[in-house]
Amino acid sequence: MRKTTLAAAVLAGALAPALAAAPAQALNNKSYVSSAGSDGNSCADPQHACATLQAAHDKTGAGGDIGVLDPGSYGPLTIGKSINITNDGVGEAGIVAVPGGSGITITAGNGAIVSLRGLVIDGQGAGATGIQINQASGVHIQNCVIRNFEAVGGGRGIMLFPGSSTQMFVSDTTIFNNGSTADTGGILIRPFSGGSARVVLDRVHLENNVFGLKVDGTSASGNGSHVVIRDSVVSGNAADGILALTTAGHAPSFVVVESTSSVHNAGTGIRADGPGATMLLSADVVARNSTGISAVNGGQLISYGTNKVNNNVGPDGTPTGSYSRI
Repeated sequence: MRKTTLAAAVLAGALAPALAAAPAQALNNKSYVSSAGSDGNSCADPQHACATLQAAHDKTGAGGDIGVLDPGSYGPLTIGKSINITNDGVGEAGIVAVPGGSGITITAGNGAIVSLRGLVIDGQGAGATGIQINQASGVHIQNCVIRNFEAVGGGRGIMLFPGSSTQMFVSDTTIFNNGSTADTGGILIRPFSGGSARVVLDRVHLENNVFGLKVDGTSASGNGSHVVIRDSVVSGNAADGILALTTAGHAPSFVVVESTSSVHNAGTGIRADGPGATMLLSADVVARNSTGISAVNGGQLISYGTNKVNNNVGPDGTPTGSYSRI
């Protein structure tokens, strides 16, 4: 008996260093989610898919990919690292926000790149924000639908709220029926402190929100926002269609509006408000808004002379300046 006990002790002592040195389970380079999956699975292959994007995110290494296998409800989700989430046409990949919450929150840190493709993000009338971007170096949003974020005192389709430098690219995306108060709506870009935003919106529809697009420099003191919106439609919103806003001593809000229609909005189609709020207009259509275009409080609207601003309910408005075509 004593020999057996001694042998067991020796064996345990020999194994202990090896067990202590054993690595933790490696994170996946590619993970999968499925409506038939389980969050207890590894997510590492289609046969062991997870049920939610959050579980797949947590089991995927930084810079990795998450693939959607079939239609289902997969959210909400908090993203804390570089990640690529892709639905390549398998059906509706839904993310439903909890009341007062966000569908997707991005706090990935400086240097992180996030890509979202083919998602339907729904607030069901009670969610606060579709995609809340707090920190990342780059966010790419493609072929998504963001709708029904109407929480009391909230309701924004996308809110970009950077405290450092962030780039956002949105294409082929529809954002509708968002907002509940005057400071809510489709897309809000609002850097704070020394933060700045570089944004391109390409083939984006902003429809039936409170405001369509608002670029706000009043919370920042840095380089502010530089935004391009092109080949897009901003229509049926309860306030302004496209608004660039800042105040003296705060960050600039600079917006290029190209080949875009701002129509049937209950406020102003395109408005620049405040010193440092500057908008360049090229080949745009502005019609059937309460006011066509407007520049107030030192804002500037610079026209390339290729716009169609007419048939608005109230005044069409005039630009503050023009560029000659080259």
